[in-house]
Amino acid sequence: MKKNRILAVLLSMCMAMTLLAACSGGSDETQAPATDAATEAATEAAEGTEAATEAAGGDEGTGTASTASGTFKIGGIGPMTGDAAIYGTAVMNAAQIAVDEINAMGGIQFEFQPEDDEGDVERSVNAYNTLKDWGMQLLLGTVTTDPAISVSAEAYNDRMFMLTPSASSLDVIDGKDNVFQVCFTDPNQGSASAQYIAENNLATQIAVIYRNDDAYSTGIYNTFAEEAANLGLEIVYTGTFTADTATDFSVQLTDAQASGAELVFLPIYYTPAAVILTQANTMGYEPIFFGVDGMDGILTAENFDPALAEGVMLLTPFSADAEDELTQHFVSEYQSRYGETPNQFAADAYDAVYILKAALEAAGCTGDMSAEEICEALVAVMPTISVDGVTGEGMVWSETGEVNKAPMAVIIENGVYVTP
Repeated sequence: MKKNRILAVLLSMCMAMTLLAACSGGSDETQAPATDAATEAATEAAEGTEAATEAAGGDEGTGTASTASGTFKIGGIGPMTGDAAIYGTAVMNAAQIAVDEINAMGGIQFEFQPEDDEGDVERSVNAYNTLKDWGMQLLLGTVTTDPAISVSAEAYNDRMFMLTPSASSLDVIDGKDNVFQVCFTDPNQGSASAQYIAENNLATQIAVIYRNDDAYSTGIYNTFAEEAANLGLEIVYTGTFTADTATDFSVQLTDAQASGAELVFLPIYYTPAAVILTQANTMGYEPIFFGVDGMDGILTAENFDPALAEGVMLLTPFSADAEDELTQHFVSEYQSRYGETPNQFAADAYDAVYILKAALEAAGCTGDMSAEEICEALVAVMPTISVDGVTGEGMVWSETGEVNKAPMAVIIENGVYVTP
């Protein structure tokens, strides 16, 4: 079988690296040590890169190998401190795992340099410029939406290829042929949430609380409201807040409760969601709370009792309790390194690095190419590749940068995500 052949090739490459390391007295090239652990990681990671190999030209009849070679510099931008640090830290941690696994395979090599933007637009642009000075050839990021909108404009002007794991607004990719997403777009999340609620008869009367000064939140709300109307779901209350008013939701929750809402839809990040769940508990208000991917991280939110999230539902492309081999490998490796279960943002970032590998292989890029040359090559091949990962099988991309993969719903039970 094709997968077995891929595994055999990767194992042979790792064994060859071991022999070369033993025989050489030194080299200018940076190679990952071919330890047993590295070999095992490469073998496990190969399960998720079969489609990438196919995209690079390998098939059952020809066995053509990739022409990509050399070392590529990947820059990462996201909040590793501040309110959204759970997202940025998870992205950088998972990206490093993927980089280490790919380097252990012995083919193309990656250098990865993360930069902290604290979720701030100006700091994000500064981080981008810092990475350009470092010699970045590919950008993994940014993590959150508003910084990504600004950075994507810079990347477009510079012809720097940009793959964001988690910035989901269409404004990130609109009119920028070199910017692609691993996460669902906001319209996808809004419409899919309404469809899931309707198809599973979760509620007919719905309240919505969203942040009206945030592109991520408003984008999801707008498409949710449109699809809800199409499906006969009644939005009986809509409450808004801003970044400056995200500490007290007593008015919104009181009005939602008075409206008779059976379900409260929260197209927001986990930080304000934690405040909402805490205050709802104090009020004794117990509707179904339904969120989107920004809610992932709530179980480890600072000063939040995770028991208050019991029964919360959210749409996500990733569930850490999935039983497929690739997910189990990724979760195990993440837990081993960082002592916690990876969230959806980590999973998207892990896939993102393998997507970059697949695209570079498909385009036959080499590490001595300029960022501009790599960008043009990847723009051409991204709509032609298909990648299997922990957040989706057969992921493909449109020319406008949107990913096509299926969402799933999870529910929080006993402090973990489970599929209903």
